[in-house]
Amino acid sequence: MGPQTLRLYERRGLLAPTRTAGGTRRYSDVDLNTLDRITALIDEGVNVVGVRLILSLEAQNALLEARLGQFSGAGPLQRERRLRRE
Repeated sequence: MGPQTLRLYERRGLLAPTRTAGGTRRYSDVDLNTLDRITALIDEGVNVVGVRLILSLEAQNALLEARLGQFSGAGPLQRERRLRRE
């Protein structure tokens, strides 16, 4: 993947690598996993706007799954009541 592509993804908000004091981009393991996901979506024909939407929805889904996991010991009725209170 070329540097121009990485800059495009950063400008479009798909990546936010950290930077050194000198301004060099430093890609974390999470960034690299995100790049793999972006590449797979682009290869499937999804445009950059679609990729951003998919990544956003996947992140929201992961948060919701984590919240739901907090209630794993409760039955469905108790989970529903707790979710309504929040």
